[in-house]
Formats: sequence, C-alpha cells, structure tokens
Amino acid sequence: MSVSSLVWQSPQPVPQVELAPENWYALLTHARHEKAVVQRLEERGVETFLPLVTEVHSWSDRKKSVQMPLFRCYVFAKFVPNRDERLRVLRVEGVCGLIGAQGEGAPIPEEQIDAVRQVVEAALPWSSHPFLKIGQRVRIRSGALDGMEGILISRNGDRTLVISVDAIQRSLAVRVEGYAVEPV
Repeated sequence: MSVSSLVWQSPQPVPQVELAPENWYALLTHARHEKAVVQRLEERGVETFLPLVTEVHSWSDRKKSVQMPLFRCYVFAKFVPNRDERLRVLRVEGVCGLIGAQGEGAPIPEEQIDAVRQVVEAALPWSSHPFLKIGQRVRIRSGALDGMEGILISRNGDRTLVISVDAIQRSLAVRVEGYAVEPV
C-alpha cells in the first residue's frame, strides 16, 4: 500500500470544553495594602476594581486631599473560579483571603460592581450605611443614576438609595431626591 493511497481520516471531533465564566470576587487585604494588592494583581493580568474616594486629612500644619479606598481592606478581582486562578490571586502579597464560604469566594453580581463604580465615578455625595438585606428594592428611572437598583429608605425625610455589595456586607447610601424611582 502506497502512501499516496492512504486516505486522511479526521479524528473524532474534539468536544468543546465550556470554560467557567469570570466572576467578581472580594478579597480581604491587610490594612492599608489595597493599592499595592491591586498593582500586584494587575501585574499578574487579573482585572481589579478598587473604588477610591477623596478625603481631606488634616494635620497640625496642613491639610491634604488623599485618595482612600471606599471599602477599607477590600479589593475586587475578576477571575475564573477554579483552583489555579484562586491560588494565583491568594498568593499575592497583602491578600488575606477570599470573602465567602470555606474560603472559596462568593461571586459578586456585575450589577453591584457597576453600581458602586457609577457612584464613585459620578462623584455623587454618599455616606456609609449599615448593610441591609431586607427592604424595598427599587430602580432609578432618570438622571445620572438611571437603571441603578438598590434599596430605598427614608433618612431624615429624604429619599435615599442604598447600594449593597452582598459578599463583603458593606453598603453605601446616595440621596435620590428628585429622581424617578420605581419598584423592581
């Protein structure tokens, strides 16, 4: 049998392995190491989010505006939730662990990250708020916050939207007086 008479037969089709999607996770960091952790993660190719807010710090001789993490000791990272990726993130100097059951990490919905990002980027006035799990969920239907969802509360007679990041049990409150609000 000559080589030219051999018919090439393609092997059986290789089954497509579906990769797990990337999710956002909260990482607990050492105090005041958030910015360094973000830098180290980004050097390893991990997408990160560290919401920063400007605070004015006063000393006896001067005042200075400083960029501080909105949620101290927390950094958000987006990665595929498999063993190798978890270890790659956890081995970064300054990372204490993943937030979630048994150290596996609890995925954070993209909408919660986007809501925090939108408030920080718009430089809206905000205040810390106790984490809420109960209450009326609403969606803003106008203005700079259009489409944002959260929990509507009343604080000193003003309408306030509470945006929560479930995994780290932290929330922030934004006044929504004058915005059109609808129940979800």
